[in-house]
Amino acid sequence: MWRSLAVLLIVLLAGCGRFSADDPTVGWTAQRLYTEAKDELSSGNYETAISYFEKLEARFPYGRYAQQAQLEIAYAYYRNGDPASATAACDRFIKLHPNHPNVDYAYYLKGVVSFYEDQSALARLMSEDPADRDPRSAHDSFTAFKELVTKYPKSKYTPDAIDRMNYLVNGLASHEVSVARYYYRRGAFVAAANRAQFAVKTYPETPATEEALYIMVRAYDRLGMKDLRDGAERVLSTNFPNSKLLQGGAVVPEPAWWQVWKPRN
Repeated sequence: MWRSLAVLLIVLLAGCGRFSADDPTVGWTAQRLYTEAKDELSSGNYETAISYFEKLEARFPYGRYAQQAQLEIAYAYYRNGDPASATAACDRFIKLHPNHPNVDYAYYLKGVVSFYEDQSALARLMSEDPADRDPRSAHDSFTAFKELVTKYPKSKYTPDAIDRMNYLVNGLASHEVSVARYYYRRGAFVAAANRAQFAVKTYPETPATEEALYIMVRAYDRLGMKDLRDGAERVLSTNFPNSKLLQGGAVVPEPAWWQVWKPRN
């Protein structure tokens, strides 16, 4: 029995020796782990940075470095091309530390992650039928920015968040109009009118409103709904008296709303 225990102890000690040799971070302080993780993050070694941040939180879960690591790891996931993990890390930080002085950054980063996830899909989206496009990332991004602006109006991230929200609203409105246009061109006039009406009601002060109203005029005309057609035309002429669409033009081409975001200087 004692001999078996001695053999087991030797095996365990040997395993610890291998672990120490394989992991250079063994014995590092919380401060060193955090500093090394930040250096790796700055150097673009995102996977190593993520590993160090995870070890920091596991070994020193209650220190101030662990809190900061939970926020930094979200950015590391984002830069490493893992938006799902980045968003989850932001949500976790917000839930665990709702009163943290940097929680506004968590909301902002969450919005940015979805914002660029939407941007990266644009080329693919433009090759699909408009009705098949999924604006979910744009909605998620807008919601995160809205939370930031509402809860932290004086945050240094709020001005940029507002700019991005305006861009997203214009894009979401144009998406709805492109779907309405798609339906109209295929003879689905009820669907076209409904989608255009949704765009007008949901995004009333966007550039896409003009075409949305015009699609409603055309769709109701094709459906023989004279009162609805005249009503939509009245709203169009009142709000856009110089509209070229009122001069008998066709439904305008696909707008370039999806051009890559350019932040303020």
